[in-house]
Amino acid sequence: MDTLKNILERKATNLRIHSILSTSEAGSGHPTTCLSAADIVSALFFHAMRYDCGDAQNPNNDRFILSKGHAAPLLYAAYAEAGIIPVDDLLTLRQIDSILEGHPTPRFDWTEVATGSLGQGLSLGLGMALNGKYLDKSDYRVYVLLGDGETAEGGVWEAAALASHYQLNNLIGIVDVNALGQSQRTMSEFDIDTYCNRFEAFGWQTIGIDGHDFDEILPALEKAKSSTDKPTMIIAKTYKGKGVSFLENEDNWHGKAVPKGEELDKVLAELGPLHTDIPVQIESPNPIDIQSSPITACEPPEYASDDEVATRGGYGTGLAKLGAANPNVVALDGDTKNSTYAEQFMELYPDRFFEMFIAEQNLVGAGIGLAKRGKIPFVSTFAAFLSRAYDQIRMSAISQANIKYAGSHCGVSIGEDGPSQMGLEDIAMFRAIPESVVLYPSDAVSAERLVAEAAAHHGIVYIRTSRPKTAILYDATDNFPIGGCKVVRESAEDKATIVTAGVTLHEALKAHDILAADGINIRIIDLYSIKPVDTETLLSAAAETNNILITVEDHYPEGGLGDAVLDAVATEGVRVHKLAVTGIPRSGKPDELLELHGISANAIVQKVKDVV
Repeated sequence: MDTLKNILERKATNLRIHSILSTSEAGSGHPTTCLSAADIVSALFFHAMRYDCGDAQNPNNDRFILSKGHAAPLLYAAYAEAGIIPVDDLLTLRQIDSILEGHPTPRFDWTEVATGSLGQGLSLGLGMALNGKYLDKSDYRVYVLLGDGETAEGGVWEAAALASHYQLNNLIGIVDVNALGQSQRTMSEFDIDTYCNRFEAFGWQTIGIDGHDFDEILPALEKAKSSTDKPTMIIAKTYKGKGVSFLENEDNWHGKAVPKGEELDKVLAELGPLHTDIPVQIESPNPIDIQSSPITACEPPEYASDDEVATRGGYGTGLAKLGAANPNVVALDGDTKNSTYAEQFMELYPDRFFEMFIAEQNLVGAGIGLAKRGKIPFVSTFAAFLSRAYDQIRMSAISQANIKYAGSHCGVSIGEDGPSQMGLEDIAMFRAIPESVVLYPSDAVSAERLVAEAAAHHGIVYIRTSRPKTAILYDATDNFPIGGCKVVRESAEDKATIVTAGVTLHEALKAHDILAADGINIRIIDLYSIKPVDTETLLSAAAETNNILITVEDHYPEGGLGDAVLDAVATEGVRVHKLAVTGIPRSGKPDELLELHGISANAIVQKVKDVV
C-alpha cells in the first residue's frame, strides 16, 4: 500500500533524475543544488501546496518562489511531475528556443518572478503575501525556497524584518542548508541553531529539520501552515548532491553538469529508474471571487496660474487622485512619504499603502511581488536611494513587472542637504532598463498627468520629481502622452533649440527672456518624456534652428537627458551641446548650485552666445 511518505520519496527520486538528465543534456547547470532540495520540493508540490494545474494565474493558487534560482531544473522537474509540462520538454533546458531557461523567468508561465540574482526571493514573496493578506484577503500561502549562501545578503534580512512587522503568517520560507557555496563552505555551514536564532530574533517562527527526512519535513510544513500571527522559516539541513555517492557533500561540483558517459551512467544506476504511475492528487485552491471597482479617469489638475508647486507635490496629489480612479493602485514608500508626498495617498487609502521603512532593496522587491499579483505599485523614495536597489530594479524588468518608480529630490537643486542626497545618476539608471519609460515633469500639472500616464502604461515607468517649488506652466486641459514633448517657446527666427526638463526648464525660460532682450530668439522644448523620446519633434526643431540643440539637465552628463537627445539625432548631422552637472557637488543654495555647475539661466545664455 502506498503511504504518503513512500509517494513523496519516489517523487523526490524522479526530481533528482530529471535534474541530472536535463543538465547533462544541456552540458551546464547546477544539478547538485537540485538534489539537495528535491525532498523539500517533493513535499511542497505534491502535498503541502494547493494549486490549479490548469491555470497558472488562478488568483488563489499557493505561490512558490525559487529564490535559489540556479536550482531551476528542479523547479521544471516538479512541474513535469505534476503533469503541467511534458517530461520530454525538460531536455530542452537552456536551449535558445526553450522557455526553460538557466534561471527562472516568466517566459515560463508558472514562473511569476525572475530569480537567480540571490537574496531577492523573500522580498518578492513578502509582496505577494501582503497582497493575499491585506488586499485580496485570500487564503493562499507563499512559499519561498532560499539557499543558505544567499542569507548573507542584506535584502533577506530587510524582508525578514518587514514580514514580521506585518505579521505575514501566510509567508513560509525554507532555507536549504547544504553548507556548500559556489567557491567554499558557507559561513555557518551546518549550524542549524544559528540560522534559527537569527530568524527568531527577527520575529519569525523557526523550525529546524533534517531536510531529507519526510517524518520531519511534513510536520514542519503543517506547523508552518497553522501559524496565526508570524511568518515561518523552516531551516533544513541537507546535502548537496544527495543521493549520488560521489557528488554528495563534495566540493567543486557547483555549476557543473554530470558529463554524459560513464559518470552519468553511474549516477543513474545509483538513483535507479524513474518511478511511473505514482498516485498523487494535488489539492486545488479554494474558489475566490475578487471584486474590483471600475477604473475611471483621474480628476484634472487644479492650480491657479500664479501658484508655485514642487513637482513632488504634483506627484503626491496625482497619486492620491489616481487612488480614487483605480482600485488596483497601491503605494509603497521607504520612510520618505512626507518628502515624496506619497503620504497624500496614505491619508486617503491607508489600506493600500505599505510603509517599507529604510530598506530600499525590500521596498522594490515587495513592489515587484505586488505587481505580479495584479496590483499597480508606485514605489517612492529619494532618487539617490533607488540606486541602492538597482539590482532589484534590473530584475523587475526580467520579471516583466508592471511597476512604477518615483524618485524625488533629484539633482543639485535640492540645495543644502548636499551630494549624498542628490539623485544625479537616476535617468541613466532607468534609461538602461529594457523597455522602460522615463518621465520628468516640469510643473505640478504635468506631474499629475504623468502619474496617470504611468498607471495606464503596462510596464516599468520611472517618474523623476524635484524639490524646489516652481511656477505652473500648463493648463489643466493639457495632455502629456508618453513619448511626447512640449514646445513651450518658438518663433520663426529661433537661432538654437534648448531641450530640457524639470527645474532647468524654468532656467531656460529665464534665459529665453534675457536673450530676447539682446535680439536672440531661442526655441525651448520640454522633454518630459526622456524615454521614449520624441525624435520627430527634435529633428524638426533642429532643422529650423541651424541644426543646433543645447541640452540642459540637473543630472550628470553620462546617460542623462543629453545622451537621450544625442542618441535620437546623432545620425542626422545635428550638433548637440550638453550642459549638465560635472564633478561632485557640495551643499549650497539651489540657485548657487545651478550657477556653480553651469546649468543656470546665465550658463544657458552664455552657451547660446558661444554657439550661435
